[in-house]
Amino acid sequence: MVRLLRPFTRAVTYTRWLHLFIAVVWPCMWWFIDNTRMYLAAVPLAFAGLVPAMRTVEGLQAGPLLLGQRHDTQNPEIVAAPSVTWGDRGRTVLWLEFRLVLGFAVSFLTIHLPMLTVDLVHTARGGAPDPATFVHVPGSHWWHALLVPLPVIALGAVVVVSGKIVTVVARHLLGLSPTQRLAAMEERTEQLLERTRIARELHDSIGHALTVAVVQAGAARAADDPAFTERALDAIEETGRAALADLERVLGILRESERPVSSRPTLTDADRLLESARASGAKVDADLAGPLETVPGPVSREGYRILQESLTNVLRHAGSVPVRVRIRVADDTLALEVRNPLSADIPGPGRGSGLRGIRERAALLGGRAHTGPHEGDWQVHVELPLS
Repeated sequence: MVRLLRPFTRAVTYTRWLHLFIAVVWPCMWWFIDNTRMYLAAVPLAFAGLVPAMRTVEGLQAGPLLLGQRHDTQNPEIVAAPSVTWGDRGRTVLWLEFRLVLGFAVSFLTIHLPMLTVDLVHTARGGAPDPATFVHVPGSHWWHALLVPLPVIALGAVVVVSGKIVTVVARHLLGLSPTQRLAAMEERTEQLLERTRIARELHDSIGHALTVAVVQAGAARAADDPAFTERALDAIEETGRAALADLERVLGILRESERPVSSRPTLTDADRLLESARASGAKVDADLAGPLETVPGPVSREGYRILQESLTNVLRHAGSVPVRVRIRVADDTLALEVRNPLSADIPGPGRGSGLRGIRERAALLGGRAHTGPHEGDWQVHVELPLS
């Protein structure tokens, strides 16, 4: 019982009812022109639906009244925008005609069902029914009093059911077209990919900075050498500043969703990573061959992050060990390899969000990545196509 009464406690039930009444306001003016052919009101309505702005007007009405939808809703189910294609115009015409027919039916029942209730009360008391009521009540009988609630219940059902029907139809006829839905899905996918990329960048950049800071602080404490401590503090400061710059850029992207991504580090900035690793105690042997400046932006940026995560893993799991870095650009391929001696504290081939991120970055660019033990060393080997 409570479930049946719940719709009557919601404001949207009555705004949908109002929406159907609005549909018949201007056609009722036709009554003063020709009350015997009211159906002719549908003709100018069909031509009105071909006007692009009519779709905007209907969307502005239907969104708030049928769905309680705000005008600034991010992903509206009903769009208040002019018709762009003939398909949009055709759907607008169908919507106007449907709303007109359903509006007339609901308005008629809204007037006559209460009249029927009044007739039942009169006939139960021995009076005569109103001849204008669409249902004729025969005779005058006391038991008509038992039927009084039925028209009221029927009116409630009409209000709720018609509101649900008009809302479903509005979603189909005033909602996004298949082309618009596809465009919205693509935009949403781009947003999700951007957020995933931002999460990876935060992991790589902040994780690298914290790893360098921890390693440097531990090494400075163990060395007990003022000169070494000074160098360690310089390295921590430089790495921290770079991480803060990355963090500020990423937060700027999150604050302004339409702001273009710019100033991201590329492989031409790899020396900064190598020097940071050396300052943290790692013995880095680097060999960078080929024109790195000609590597396409997306490949170069992702290659930089892969190198950053690889060096971070070395410092985190192996410490101050010899590291061999090889970056080569040749034959339309960027090959990146980082090797270091195996240690006891190493992640498995499929574990660790950093290693998973390396493989995902490579896969998104159409490349491949191998991470794991190889010939007595721990190896990260990545190949990315340049085309």
